Amino acid sequence: MLARIRLLLELIRFSHTIFALPFALSSAALAWRDKWREEAFSWRGFALDLLGIIVCMVFARSAAMAFNRIADRHYDAENPRTATRHLPAGKVSLGAVWSFTIVCAAGFVVATLLFVASSGNWWPFILSVPTLLFLLAYSLAKRFTALVHFWLGVSLLLAPVAAWVAVRGMLHLATPLLLGLSVLFWVAGFDILYACQDVEFDRKAKLASVPARFGVRAALHVALACHFVMVFLLFVLFWVPEAGLGWVYLVGIVAIAGLLAYEHWLVRPDDLSRVNKAFFQVNSIVSVGMFVIVVLQLVVEA
Repeated sequence: MLARIRLLLELIRFSHTIFALPFALSSAALAWRDKWREEAFSWRGFALDLLGIIVCMVFARSAAMAFNRIADRHYDAENPRTATRHLPAGKVSLGAVWSFTIVCAAGFVVATLLFVASSGNWWPFILSVPTLLFLLAYSLAKRFTALVHFWLGVSLLLAPVAAWVAVRGMLHLATPLLLGLSVLFWVAGFDILYACQDVEFDRKAKLASVPARFGVRAALHVALACHFVMVFLLFVLFWVPEAGLGWVYLVGIVAIAGLLAYEHWLVRPDDLSRVNKAFFQVNSIVSVGMFVIVVLQLVVEA
C-alpha cells in the first residue's frame, strides 16, 4: 500500500504543489491581517482556515494532475521525453489513477466545509465544483488552443483568489485578484519555456502550444513578456492602499525580477538543456520567496 501511494505521489509530482501553495498562503496571510485589524480574527478560525487551504490545495492539485496523466497517457507513450511516466510505463494501473482522481476530487469538495465550520463561509463549497471542473478541463485544452499555457495560469490564479475568498469571503478582492493575475502570467511564462522541449512532438501530434505555433525563439519572447507583466502587476499591488505593502515587499519584488531574468538567461533558442533547471529550481525559489516576502512584511509592520 505504501509503495502504491508513493507511486501515485510520484505520478502527480506531489512536490510541485510548492508552485501554487505559497501564493495561496501569501494571499491568506494578507486576509488574516485584515481580520486582525478589524478584530474579527480568532485562533480557532485561523487553524481551520489554514487546514482547509492546505487540504483543498493538495486535493485540487492532485485531482487535476492525476486527470492530466489519464488524459495525456497516449501522447506520453509516444513522446520519448515522457514515455517513462508511470501510466505509459505500466508502473500504475489506469483504474488506480482513476480511483485516486475521484477520491481527491471528492476530498476537495468535502474539505471546503472546513470554512463553513470556521466562519460560516459557504462560498468555497458553492464554487468548489465549478473550480474543479475548470482545473480538470485544462488537460484537454492543448487539443484545441495554443492559449493552453494561459489556461494553466488561470488555474493557478485561482489559488490566491480562492484562499482569500476562503478567509474573507467576497470582500476587498482587488488584492487577491492582482496577486492572482501576477501568478497567471508567471505560470504562463514558465509553462511556455517548458513546452519548448516538446515543440517537434507537439507539431507532429497536432497539439497546440505557443512554441509549436510560433517557434522556439518567438515563444521565448512571449515567455519573457509574460514575466515582465508579472513583475509589473506585483509593483502595481504595492501601490494598492488596501494591500498595505511596504518596503520589504518592494525589495522582494526586485529580487524576484532578478530571478526571472536569470531564468531567461538559462534558456536559449539553440540550447534548451537547462529548461528543467529554470523550470523547477528557479520557480520554486520564486514561489517560496513570495511567501517569505509577505510574511516578513507583516512581521515588520507588526
